[in-house]
Amino acid sequence: MSGCSKRCKLGFVKFAQTVFKLITGTLSKDIAWWYYQYQRDKIEDELEMTMVCHRPEGLEQLEAQTNFTKRELQVLYRGFKNECPSGVVNEETFKQIYAQFFPHGDASMYAHYLFHAFDTTQTGSVKFEDFVTALSILLRGTVHEKLRWTFNLYDINKDGYINKEEMMDIVKAIYDMMGKYTYPVLKEDTPRQHVDVFFQKMDKNKDGIVTLDEFLESCQEDDNIMRSLQLFQNVM
Repeated sequence: MSGCSKRCKLGFVKFAQTVFKLITGTLSKDIAWWYYQYQRDKIEDELEMTMVCHRPEGLEQLEAQTNFTKRELQVLYRGFKNECPSGVVNEETFKQIYAQFFPHGDASMYAHYLFHAFDTTQTGSVKFEDFVTALSILLRGTVHEKLRWTFNLYDINKDGYINKEEMMDIVKAIYDMMGKYTYPVLKEDTPRQHVDVFFQKMDKNKDGIVTLDEFLESCQEDDNIMRSLQLFQNVM
């Protein structure tokens, strides 16, 4: 697999890693391995960038809409097309990608939630434009952009609020995905504890739901969360 193809796949996985850090304040043991692999692949990509001959349609528009250069977009598109020749990713393919990177757990439910966060137009497929826009937010977006994207992921039913049931579903899905590599070792009530802590911190008026404004305010007051948002700031 070429370096740019690996980078495309790992782009999807970055979201899972960052959200896990955001919720639990810890990192899975896989991240050190992932970061080493990613840095190694960057060297391959730098060589490939001089040889990219496929130019995505609307490249100038994507460059204007994201924080990537033309050359970076070309590399990302080449990897995307290599993994997804049809030019789109459906949910089943999305799940297969996550299963490869989390073989010791069950990533299907988390991949389901993440897929629908990527699929902003709710068409049942993720195009390159969807992928690169989201990746741009995670890697090079402002703090508000990153937090808004994360809030949208947690807000499963898209009603503009996060309730405890939604948060529990997300936390359980993340732990299922991490499998035996969760640290500290998962206890039966750990997901509920994380959800309770989340709401104690985020639900400012104690009405049982977290609004976007509450989420933004609480996250920006938390140094650990702010550090987690910087985790992949400079990896490209």
